[in-house]
Amino acid sequence: MQPHTRYTTSTDGLRIAYQVFGDGPRDIVLIPYASCIDVMWEDAGYAHVLTRLAKLGRVICLDPRGNGASDAVPLGAVPTVESWVDDVRVVMDTVGCVTANMIGHGTQGPVAMLFAAAHPERTESLVLFQTAARWESTDDYPAGAPTETIRSFGGWVDRTWGTEESAVLQAPSRGGDDAFARWLGRFERGIGSPGRMLPLWWWSMTHDYRAVVDTIRVPTLVLHRRGSPLVRAEQAEYLAEHIPDAKLVWLTGVDNVFFSGPVDEFVDAIEEFITGKRPIHEADRVLATVLFTDIVESTHQTARVGDRRWHETLDAHDAIVARELERYRGRKITHTGDGMLATFDGPARGVRCAEAISEAVRALGIEVRAGLHIGEIELRGENIGGIAVAIGQRVSALAGPSEVLVSRTVTDLVAGSGLRFEDRGEHELKGVPGSWSIYALLRDDNRTLTAT
Repeated sequence: MQPHTRYTTSTDGLRIAYQVFGDGPRDIVLIPYASCIDVMWEDAGYAHVLTRLAKLGRVICLDPRGNGASDAVPLGAVPTVESWVDDVRVVMDTVGCVTANMIGHGTQGPVAMLFAAAHPERTESLVLFQTAARWESTDDYPAGAPTETIRSFGGWVDRTWGTEESAVLQAPSRGGDDAFARWLGRFERGIGSPGRMLPLWWWSMTHDYRAVVDTIRVPTLVLHRRGSPLVRAEQAEYLAEHIPDAKLVWLTGVDNVFFSGPVDEFVDAIEEFITGKRPIHEADRVLATVLFTDIVESTHQTARVGDRRWHETLDAHDAIVARELERYRGRKITHTGDGMLATFDGPARGVRCAEAISEAVRALGIEVRAGLHIGEIELRGENIGGIAVAIGQRVSALAGPSEVLVSRTVTDLVAGSGLRFEDRGEHELKGVPGSWSIYALLRDDNRTLTAT
């Protein structure tokens, strides 16, 4: 459902990029800590949040000046908060939005606060996530972070912005997810270079919005993940205490970004707040073919070729996987270390996709193992679960280099497809009751699809 990116013109002549998607009885304006609307859809967690918000109403996203696809500000210069608020207002006017539910995140949370305070007639509600009225502590504001901490973090931003290291603090729960780390680095580079973004970050640390929060007169929800290492819980408590009648909800998780961690919990809280109804989630269950792949001896390969070469190999591997998934109508669910989990609506397509991936990546000097099973899965937002997923993972673990293994269920359902298999006997699958018949895919020359 990725929408087209459009442009409007600010009151001072800058071009502001925006997207509008979804349909419903209300408008929602999302203002994240930094924005690159053309790249945000490429992460499954981010896309899932956007898709769920779009079920609540029409969603409006924009790249404020100095961010992403919008006009840049001079290097080293910073816009004013008022100009960012004006960018929001101009986009709302352009799309015919009279009033909106504002969602402000991180260092852009004060933009949502100021908009709500200055334009209460255009603000139905205000949601604040992982943000603060002031970032640095003072004698009369002990909730803030110590000056030394802010300086240390500023140095970290300078070193890591736009790199894979950024995920370490922004989304610690995704540790080890190299694909997410690479995407987040590219997402930040799309927002702006370190030379452009560091002055904006330092500038945001110097502002004090305590006088603003006392004047907010719209329904306000403060959301905060206690486990986040970046924003102190006391800062959320300050907002809830000083914004009249604000509601504070503690969320689980440690990630500072809303598109990682327990993302459904984040959207559930927003849905209940703006609709007045608690979301009811029924477990959606569908029949699907589950495919797991994993690069063989990836740790050894990294040590042999070095981090830089290995990252280039992983990028090429991911491109091959994406190409073959599109070709065989597969849906990537997530990365699993140096492999991936995908689903298919037909078992033969899943097997042929696994075969194609296994053959194609050998040109990169690597091999993958693959395992498939078909069964009923549970749809859990952007993820999946259920016993069928566990079986698929266990089958994959039995495979050797360049080998595609499948369960008996798969062989039964691809009869007549031209695919041939070799019986690999009965196996106990860890954590799964009973014994399972496992089969290896044969090449056209009757050899199993394995290295020679």
